[in-house]
Amino acid sequence: MRGKIVKGIGGFYYVSTSDRIYTCKARGIFRSEGKKPLVGDDVEIEVIDESAEEGSIEEILERKNELIRPAAANVDGALVMFAAASPSPNFGILDRFLVMMKRQDIDTVICFNKSDIVSDKEIEKLGQIYKKCGHKVIFTSVLEDEGVDELKNLLKGKTTILAGPSGVGKSSLTNLLAPGACMETGELSRKVMRGKQTTRHTELIRIDEDTFICDTPGFTSLYVDDMPARELKNYFSEFEDYEGNCRFLSCMHINEPSCAVREAAQSGMISMIRYDNYVRMYEELSHKTNYTGKAR
Repeated sequence: MRGKIVKGIGGFYYVSTSDRIYTCKARGIFRSEGKKPLVGDDVEIEVIDESAEEGSIEEILERKNELIRPAAANVDGALVMFAAASPSPNFGILDRFLVMMKRQDIDTVICFNKSDIVSDKEIEKLGQIYKKCGHKVIFTSVLEDEGVDELKNLLKGKTTILAGPSGVGKSSLTNLLAPGACMETGELSRKVMRGKQTTRHTELIRIDEDTFICDTPGFTSLYVDDMPARELKNYFSEFEDYEGNCRFLSCMHINEPSCAVREAAQSGMISMIRYDNYVRMYEELSHKTNYTGKAR
């Protein structure tokens, strides 16, 4: 029987088929082959006990891709959600997430929720910061059900990672996108004997037949610490139009003289918020290199 892994906890995998969810263990051969089932994997299972809805994962089907953070497979894109206000968006965390996704070649849509409590001027400001770096930016009010239809169209036919800090409306958005999600999540929670008030694990939720959102735990901080500092600039796409005008081909856009990227930020052509976050991340990565004594 074929199904899709929707959640994994403590060595148990919860596989959704056309009509039910089976609690499965993975065959030991996967471990010896260095394979680990991931949320989002399409799998073949053998039903061991139909009445108890228990089975065994016999085969992991070929993956389209595999994300490291968050750990998931067969993902088409990411949706990162922040509140436009209350709480105010943390641009440092947002930019770190964008770098993480870009490193994994995952297109990211940025959603600012609670647009009903900010001015048009503030909405325009937020849009200008991130549209310049090549991301689709949408504004929603889950409370007022505004912008949700546009979001549904963007997600249709895809499996999308949903991420963002706690308290920005991710759960409320999920309930609007997938009205049956509460029931399905409740069923899954009973299987794993855990509450469903807070997302603690990556979980796949079906919106319709071929559309899924992959809900992830809310985060309050993110660290980009597993790359060479010199690589970071590759993930700020708005730098590309200016890099060729820097005095030095190896310019890192920090303190070098005649740096066209820094000048573009100072003149408003590049968002100073984005540039400052780049400098902060670059210094963190450089410090890690110095601290460990290893080239990164």
